[in-house]
Order: sequence, then C-alpha cells, then structure tokens
Amino acid sequence: MQHIAFLLYPGFQIMSLAAVSVFEFTNLELGRKAYDITHISEAGGVLRTSLGMPIETEPFGDPAFDTLIVVGAPDLVLPKPGESAFMRAALGASRRIASICTGAFYLAEAGILDGRRATTHWCLAREMKARYPKIRVEEDRIFIIDGSVWTSAGMTAGIDLALAMVEKDHGIEVARAVARMLVVYHRRAGGQSQFSALLELEPKSDRIQKALDFARKNLKAQLSVEELAEAAHLSPRQFSRAFRSETGQSPAKAVEILRLEAARLMMEQSRHPIDVVADETGFADRERMRRAFLRAFGQPPQAIRRNAQQQYQS
Repeated sequence: MQHIAFLLYPGFQIMSLAAVSVFEFTNLELGRKAYDITHISEAGGVLRTSLGMPIETEPFGDPAFDTLIVVGAPDLVLPKPGESAFMRAALGASRRIASICTGAFYLAEAGILDGRRATTHWCLAREMKARYPKIRVEEDRIFIIDGSVWTSAGMTAGIDLALAMVEKDHGIEVARAVARMLVVYHRRAGGQSQFSALLELEPKSDRIQKALDFARKNLKAQLSVEELAEAAHLSPRQFSRAFRSETGQSPAKAVEILRLEAARLMMEQSRHPIDVVADETGFADRERMRRAFLRAFGQPPQAIRRNAQQQYQS
C-alpha cells in the first residue's frame, strides 16, 4: 500500500483535493486499498480552506511517504521555514514530491525546483520565472515530471497529475478505467494556452462573437478585416474599433491565436505532416507557422509534437 500525504496550509483551495478522488477510485477499481491518504499540516488540527470550510489534519512527523503533494491556493502563498524544511526532508525520504497549481511556489521557495523543469498556473508563470531564475518554468504544460518532482498547472490539473501517477504505478488500463469513472479525459490534449489565450478573447457582444465563430470555422480562408466585419454585420472601421475594445487584441492577432490553437492540437493529436497542418490551419506554409509557434510557445512545431509524445513516457 502506498501512503500519499497532502500538505495543507491555511487558506488553501479545496479544489486541490479533487486529486484525492483519483486515488480513491483507483482503490475501487483494483478492489483493494492501493493508496492510503493523509492530510497533514505543520501544527496539525483543523485548517480552514479559502472559503472557510474546516479540514482536519495531522501534524508533521516522519517525512517518508510514497508521495507528498502540496496543494494550491487562490492567492500566492509562500511556506514558513518549518514547512520548507519538512518538504526538503521529504524530497530525500519520499519516492516523489508534487505540487498542484500555486503549490509549486511552496516547492520553489524551499529550493526543491532549482535546476528543474516545472509548471504552475499560467497567470503566475511569469511571476515564478522572475522570482526563481534557477527554475526552467514551462508555462504551457498541464503537468511536468522532472525526476522525482512533479508539478501541475491549475487546480483541476491536479487530476491530470494524479491520473499520470496511477498510470505510472498501476498501468495505463487502470488509469483509463479511473478516468472513465470520473468522467474526465485520461490524457487531456493541449497545454494551458488553450485556456489562457482564448479566455483573453472573450467578447462582450454577439457581433464580435459571430466574427470569432466565423474565423474558427474558416481558418483556411484569408480572414481579412473586411471578411470578419461582414460576418459581424459591421463596417470594417466599426469592427476593428469594437474588436480591439472588447478583446484587447487586433483582429489579425486574434486570428493568429485561433490558428495557433488549432495547429497545436493537430500537432499533438495527429500524425499529419507539418505542411498539412500549416495548410489546414491557414498558415499557408510551414515556415510562417514555425515563426508563429516560436513567438507564442518558444518552441517549433516539431518540439510541441515531441513533448506531447514524451509527456506520458517520462
């Protein structure tokens, strides 16, 4: 039986504990108690979540677990000295140590991520890069495994991370069965950019939304301002002004974001040649698509495909 401890602290976000269900349903799928779950904190006792819900915890003790998982919070929270010391001890004593969402800052502050690849919620990735230059932050990943240290993006990405742990421990078929029971993807396609970039394009009016819907369905077209304005039933001048006001982007930049989203998904989920992906998503040629990938992701399309293939093999 593997002992998994969730490290909690005052004000943590309850969604971080969604990962517990993955281990619970693995026990059900296997018909035995493969995982034993404990909630711990420095002093033990009752802690309150960010919404005030009380959770009972056990005090720190022996740092040797199979897995120690540090939860996240809605706001950036850094560990106290005792928590940092405990996590460093757990790194040496446990098989693996992990974080969910902003819990990565707990690991970073303790020095556990120095020299490693790591991720966190997309809205705080640049903050992590600035605070901890020794960490190779990859802000578009759902989760990252670097040796015995695992980090994941937002709160729900903790489910992806936990499923990957189950796959590592008990095989792909068990992980798939648990994902089916939880009604979640076994392997979620795409990175965080599909959420962060597109959320920034959320328009306020139906007219601008119609233009974006038109663009998504016609990526192979030129998608000029005139075409998009016609879809929105506005003059080109009115459309350009309204579009920038509602989305914060120019129409051309928004179209590139949509093309990048589609091209990235094709690179990760299909075996289509790069020329085909570039043509299907409106980039016209592979070099233009490569430059767009480098601007947006810091990596060429080939690297995106390779990372997607290796993510679950590491």
